[in-house]
Amino acid sequence: MNKEFLIQVGIVLLIFSVGVFLRLDTINIAGDFDFKNPYYQDENGLPYMTELDSYYNYRLTENLLDHGYMGDTIINGVQWDLHSYYPPGVPLDYPPLIAYLTAFIYKFVNIFADVPLLVVCFWLPAFVAPLAGIVTYLFVGRFTNKYGAVSAGILTVTVPFYFARTVPGWFDTDMFNLIFPLLMVWFLFEAYDNISTQKGILFSFLSAISLFLFSLAWNGWQYLFYIIIIFWVIQILWNSIKGRMVNNHLYSFLVFLVTTLALVAIFSGFANIIKLAYSPLQLINLSGGTWVDWPNVYSSVSELGKPSLEELVSDLGVIIFAGLFGILWICRIMLNDSLHKKFLDRMNWLSFSFLVLWIIAGFATLTQGVRFIMILIPPLVISTGIMVGIIVEYLDLLKDTKRTDIFKIIPFLIKIFAILVLLVSLLPGIINLENDNFLSPGTNDDVWAVSLWIKNNTANNTVIISTWSNGHVYTAIADRPVSEDGRMGYIETLPVRNYDDLYPFKNKSPSTARDYWICKSFSTDNESLSVGILRMLSTTGDRGYITLNMYMKNTTKTVEIMNNILGLDRNTSREILINKYNLETKQADEVLKYTHPENPSPMVLITNDGMLGPGYWTLSFGEWDFQKKQSIDFTYSTGTINIVSENLTSTNDVFMNLETGNITWKNEKPYCVGFVNNGTSKKRYIDDGSNFCIFIINNKQVVVLDRKFENSIFSKLVIEKSNSTVFKPIYTNKSVVVWGI
Repeated sequence: MNKEFLIQVGIVLLIFSVGVFLRLDTINIAGDFDFKNPYYQDENGLPYMTELDSYYNYRLTENLLDHGYMGDTIINGVQWDLHSYYPPGVPLDYPPLIAYLTAFIYKFVNIFADVPLLVVCFWLPAFVAPLAGIVTYLFVGRFTNKYGAVSAGILTVTVPFYFARTVPGWFDTDMFNLIFPLLMVWFLFEAYDNISTQKGILFSFLSAISLFLFSLAWNGWQYLFYIIIIFWVIQILWNSIKGRMVNNHLYSFLVFLVTTLALVAIFSGFANIIKLAYSPLQLINLSGGTWVDWPNVYSSVSELGKPSLEELVSDLGVIIFAGLFGILWICRIMLNDSLHKKFLDRMNWLSFSFLVLWIIAGFATLTQGVRFIMILIPPLVISTGIMVGIIVEYLDLLKDTKRTDIFKIIPFLIKIFAILVLLVSLLPGIINLENDNFLSPGTNDDVWAVSLWIKNNTANNTVIISTWSNGHVYTAIADRPVSEDGRMGYIETLPVRNYDDLYPFKNKSPSTARDYWICKSFSTDNESLSVGILRMLSTTGDRGYITLNMYMKNTTKTVEIMNNILGLDRNTSREILINKYNLETKQADEVLKYTHPENPSPMVLITNDGMLGPGYWTLSFGEWDFQKKQSIDFTYSTGTINIVSENLTSTNDVFMNLETGNITWKNEKPYCVGFVNNGTSKKRYIDDGSNFCIFIINNKQVVVLDRKFENSIFSKLVIEKSNSTVFKPIYTNKSVVVWGI
């Protein structure tokens, strides 16, 4: 067998093995959470998923295996998800590749052994993601030597951001987000590099196939499509102006464009073509521009925050420096004809220019959030690999140096230096991964137990209301619809809503408005208002405030009216709508049909200790000032407690002398202090001139809360877990409570 072929196979296996085994080892990394603690393990003895979107993907895959399609049901020929954003649910709009691939692997594995679907979902990312390293190795190998190609391949599977999002338990589409872009650009470069029209067309077709597969894997595929289109158009126009032949590139461009659009339209639906046309606007939408009147729940999502330089260095590792330096070095070499021919004879200016554009576009998308670091990884890895290859090529010149004969006497010394260069480029990242503590379970036994209890003890049409964070777990495990989950306002569907009858309220529903009402039900101290909001949401969804706003044509006024009537009975609310706000009788009755439904759906409200940390956002959104389009100023701080001798201190500057009972926060006395222990709460008042309260929870956690929210539903149900006259606990465990009305 050919020696070169065996070396290639060995390198491919090495890259794949490094990627797989480093990922498998993450469940043994010691950190803040002990993954071997049964509290963080499911019934299969595996840690709970790290990323909670994993349970959404799991549910869709389970549907596919159960009845042959990813949705819950088919209505008028369209798949509907009746678990998410309910009522009314949503038309299913999600890239299907992850579900179909997982279902196939699940069926294949179960030919040999009985393996639960959750187990397959848990381990799959660790075996799919390293394929990106193999693609990178083969891609970079067309430009440089094996050292550079191996470096690029291993860097791909170990770059921190990609690594963290493809470990076991991160069952999300991230595992595909390097594989297909790398394939697509690789074939694109082959098309650029071929003088033959036939070969150019072939590679353009393969690039289009790769982009089509990418469209089945991730909703953000459009960004790379536009990078390619913009670049191709510019270079065709430039060559035309210069009087050069452009026929080859024009044919290749048309093949790429037509093939991509045809495949996406045929297999994904025309809606995805509309999305493609409007995707540039989606960058604006991610900032909340579409729902500017309402608080933007997306601003509370950490991965949509702009990364700092420190975060970029942490998430990208060595490639952020090596990649940028590599681009400069490549440019320097290509500007010199002799160096270009000697070190980078297979790279042309087209390929180099595209790499530069790719990096610039990658940095530009970072303004919309950390998640877009993924777009930046491939070009930086390619550049880094080429740079390592160039360094090794320079080392090879040492054998011809006249200063010393050692490299002629010991020729393998150059290979030793080359291997050292390779190790220097790779080991820091690998060591960092071994020492990194970025993993934590997304859920625990308490949330799981609550989900199973709801599944076994409530009617099938019971609606679960809670904040969005655990929504995917509840839909997958409790098998009940939720008012809100991790997809929030379904912002990805905005481009198609005006062209699709499946969204009767267009951009008004789904929207971030629902999150405001859920947060308002927690921030208010009016229990009747809170109950009214929850009954409306669980029965008629968004229709109440949308209908009222059709008459008022003023969001601020609509919210004012809703907050004035939702806590009152139907007759009183009717009088207010007609006499105070001048609605016609027919209009008032139409609004009340949705705000005060005659037959409310069964519902439960779930609170858990995990709501304490992001409690600031719940209260901030719930007390949104619609005139100023911003939240009110208030105090909210959480911390963990440490007790030494007679002193209680916390990570957020609470100090208490346990002997005297004196307590302060940042050296200021509180208005009140509450002691919460196992569901009982005792409160004492200290300084009437203060504007905050301190809650000591089981001597483990502390919450500093603005005085305004002392008697809020959030304080009663989330912090104190008691003191409500309307909400009654129907199931409790260590950290989660299910409330009924």
